[in-house]
Amino acid sequence: MSLKASAITQTFGFLLIENFALMSYASATEPLRAANLLAGKTLYNVRPLSRDGESVRCSAGIEVPCEAISAAGSECHTLFVCAGGRPSDWLQAHGIYGVLRRLSRQGVRLGGISSGSYLLASAGLLDNRDFTIHWEHAPALKEAFPHLLPRQARYVLDGNRITCGGGVAPLDMMHAVVAERLGPAFARRVSDWYLHTAVAEPGAPQRASTVERFGTRHPALISVLEKMEATIERPLDRSAMAAFAGVSTRHLDRLFTQQLKSSFLEKYKHIRLQHARRLLEQSPLSIAEVSFATGFSSPGHLSRSFKIYFGISPKTVR
Repeated sequence: MSLKASAITQTFGFLLIENFALMSYASATEPLRAANLLAGKTLYNVRPLSRDGESVRCSAGIEVPCEAISAAGSECHTLFVCAGGRPSDWLQAHGIYGVLRRLSRQGVRLGGISSGSYLLASAGLLDNRDFTIHWEHAPALKEAFPHLLPRQARYVLDGNRITCGGGVAPLDMMHAVVAERLGPAFARRVSDWYLHTAVAEPGAPQRASTVERFGTRHPALISVLEKMEATIERPLDRSAMAAFAGVSTRHLDRLFTQQLKSSFLEKYKHIRLQHARRLLEQSPLSIAEVSFATGFSSPGHLSRSFKIYFGISPKTVR
């Protein structure tokens, strides 16, 4: 589509939740500014919004002046919910669920950036939708909304829903958004403006591979580690894991000792404890619920193991 045919200005609203990630916000808004600059006309109007029209402080401590979403939201072509990593901040957004539902009925395309997808899910706006969320917040979302299954993709476009994992991934997402309207050649110019030469595909992973995260390339060990991460709630024993990887239990033990400097049980427990910490920090689940969600027999068992590993109690984290 030519720039002349796309001369109408589209308003993109960004509903900012206290402590939203500055990098995510900049990665999403700057490509729109560059598009205006390169086109020599206002193709996109960016409007920071908040629940009550007050300024919102970002993760870097900078306050962003905002308009009230109730007054300005319906003027948006697309509205993104931008949230950060503290569930206590998400709770302040409860009052906007009704507004988001109304905007959806009015035909506004809704999106979530980083943990913004959690708030869309809380408003019932991601049911039967393909979507993603930052990998750190995915466990909390799955526990709170078991009927939803986020994809671990950089971004997902599903009709009038558009979601992104956050960080620098909005650069990839906005490349797709600009290309959708103005064509791939113009989108390439926008990305080049930010030296963004390696535009990732939407389904590209959010995290480093298992090889990079655990520092091993042994195929049997990689398959076991991935299985550990997938069976946190109901841990498998050594025999089952060895059979799954096609090796003996003795060989499996030797692989953990030689390549990871850890035993099978220690590594499995550490993976589950790290998952438990994310749930404690990012979900409303009780300590008892977290203990069962991470394969511990009781809250006391979780608490003892947690304190040995992290040096603090689950209550302190909560």
